[in-house]
Amino acid sequence: MKARIGTAEGALHDAQREYELAMDEFSSRQRLEVETVRADSKKKLETIVAQHEDQLCELKRRFEREMDDEKASRLREINQLTSQTTLDTQRSQIELDRKDREIASLQNDVQALQQEIERERKSTQGLRQNLDTASSNSVTLESSIRALKARIEFLESGREEQSQAFERLNQQMMDALAETNATKDKLRKEETLRRKLHNQVQELKGNIRVFCRVRPSLETEPQTGIAQIQYPDASEECKEINVLGLEEKSSLGAVTKKNNNFAFDRVFGPSTQNAEVFDEISQLVQSALDGYNVCIFCYGQTGSGKTYTMSSLDGMIPRAVHQIYETATSLKEKGWRYTMEGNFVEVYNENLNDLLGKAEELDKKKHEIRHDMQRGKTIITDVTTVRLDSPEMVESILKRAAANRSVAATKANERSSRSHSVFILKLIGENDITGERSEGTLNLVDLAGSERLSHSGATGERLRETQNINRSLSCLGDVIAALGQGKDGGHIPYRNSKLTYLLQFSLGGNSKTLMFVMVSPLQAHLAETLTSLKFATKVHNTHIGTAKRQARVREC
Repeated sequence: MKARIGTAEGALHDAQREYELAMDEFSSRQRLEVETVRADSKKKLETIVAQHEDQLCELKRRFEREMDDEKASRLREINQLTSQTTLDTQRSQIELDRKDREIASLQNDVQALQQEIERERKSTQGLRQNLDTASSNSVTLESSIRALKARIEFLESGREEQSQAFERLNQQMMDALAETNATKDKLRKEETLRRKLHNQVQELKGNIRVFCRVRPSLETEPQTGIAQIQYPDASEECKEINVLGLEEKSSLGAVTKKNNNFAFDRVFGPSTQNAEVFDEISQLVQSALDGYNVCIFCYGQTGSGKTYTMSSLDGMIPRAVHQIYETATSLKEKGWRYTMEGNFVEVYNENLNDLLGKAEELDKKKHEIRHDMQRGKTIITDVTTVRLDSPEMVESILKRAAANRSVAATKANERSSRSHSVFILKLIGENDITGERSEGTLNLVDLAGSERLSHSGATGERLRETQNINRSLSCLGDVIAALGQGKDGGHIPYRNSKLTYLLQFSLGGNSKTLMFVMVSPLQAHLAETLTSLKFATKVHNTHIGTAKRQARVREC
């Protein structure tokens, strides 16, 4: 029995295990089916979602296309309406302009008709007045005709007396012509005498003269920095200037200021205008026209007014040329014809530059100075010569030269002229009646600023410029001093600088020379001012002999 129970339990146990195995197999199969169904469902769902998305995209694209088409259609309609509106506006504007023109034309026609009516009215009034005048004149004409008939009868009877009267008038006319010719000859002789007397007067004044000019203070310069300068004879001859010097301490400790008195041919105060200054030198300009060599130069420190005096629009150069033209024009009736030629050069660092040439050739193109000792003429090689056919050309020449002129900043002045400029005006005159010929030269020189190295604050290239400037100015003083000694055959050091060599025939005894010493009114420039005035005094005390006229009678 136990064995049977044991067998039964074993069979039950086996059956249970088989059941569990069967259940596990069933569960596994069921899970696989569920997973398969779930995967199939997911794929179907994804397929359906994708189809729906495609349908939605298609609907969206179709809707956008329809919107774009509708938008384009609306834009076309708007553009058509805009174009039509613009065309309508333009047509309206054109029509309005046409109407305005028609109205203006009609108004002009109305105005012209009114003027025509007014003219017709005035003409009618004039005709009526003329008719009245003609009616009154007819009576006068009848009486005039009767008087003329009587006159004709009288003239026919006095023909012989008229012939005699005509002969008398003809003789009087011939006498008047002879007297006129005699008067013209007398005028020509008086013109020759005037030139001789005029230049004798200039020689009596001295062939080298010195004028002093004090520039006015500028608005930017404080009044507290103005030096004490007085003009003792300002109400009389205006030849003296008094400058109160710098403070000096004596050996006993007393502080004093020295009065420095100077006298020149003429002193111009700060209020003097260029016109008044030129009145004083105009006689020298006349001497150049008469055939003399004339040199007028400005000397002084930087910023003392040299360039303003010489080259401003109303300075000495434009005024001199204007006077020469006016005088030359007035001399035409006395037989004189003048040719005028101008050069404008500068001496910069002992090199010659052509201020009327090309700017890029400055300091590169070489110019030489050559003297014709027999004729007393100076020639500069390769220099631009301008024929001055009118006074107005001078302004353009000055602007052209100013653009080329070497200008640099120094401590002494913001725009300090760093070169000597020389305006050379050659005047050749011929008299067609007397056969006389004159050749004069007018040199107008604007010297570079004279300043001490300690005051200028120059360094490098500016230092070399200042040294060359001071050296050439010193050579100018040496030449004038040598001329003042008056030794026949004595050596004159013209060749020591380009400036003096260029002006050789305008500084010697055959010329008339005028020096402007320019003075700054500033206390800070007092030392330079006194140096300039002392140099000018040395020049003023120099006598260089009698000038000779460059003239001859033309051989027939």
